[in-house]
Amino acid sequence: MKRFTTTLGSVVGVMGLAMMGVWAISTPQASAHCQVPCGIYDDAARITRLKEDTATIRKAVDQINKLGGAHDVTSINQATRWIMTKEEHASHIIEVVSQYFLTQKVKPVAAGADGYDGYLKKLADHHAVMSAAMKTKQTVDMGNVDALAAAIDALAKHYR
Repeated sequence: MKRFTTTLGSVVGVMGLAMMGVWAISTPQASAHCQVPCGIYDDAARITRLKEDTATIRKAVDQINKLGGAHDVTSINQATRWIMTKEEHASHIIEVVSQYFLTQKVKPVAAGADGYDGYLKKLADHHAVMSAAMKTKQTVDMGNVDALAAAIDALAKHYR
């Protein structure tokens, strides 16, 4: 009996550790919205958040450009923090558009079917936001931030 208990205990222990490892590796981070078909959506709130992210990117680009010529440690630290903030908010925009809007809100329409042209326009508008967000990650050009804001305004028209 003791041998069986020890073996069973070892098996349960190994399985528990394995499950913890799988859980740690596969546990997703919180994202824009759950991917369970709950039907609880707040498109206006998502658009507002995209605009807030864009305002943060705008502030970050402005601060990075102001700190660009400075060589003191504090300025370099602050510029680095602004770059990280810009990256985080641009990534959030891409995540919300792809994981919330494209996967949960944009319904496919077959080629040739009624509404196909509108579907293509929606796809193009979503792509424009993600592409503009990517460009704000790659540069510190305020023109790219303006293009992102305009793309979000165009996208918002689909969700009024």
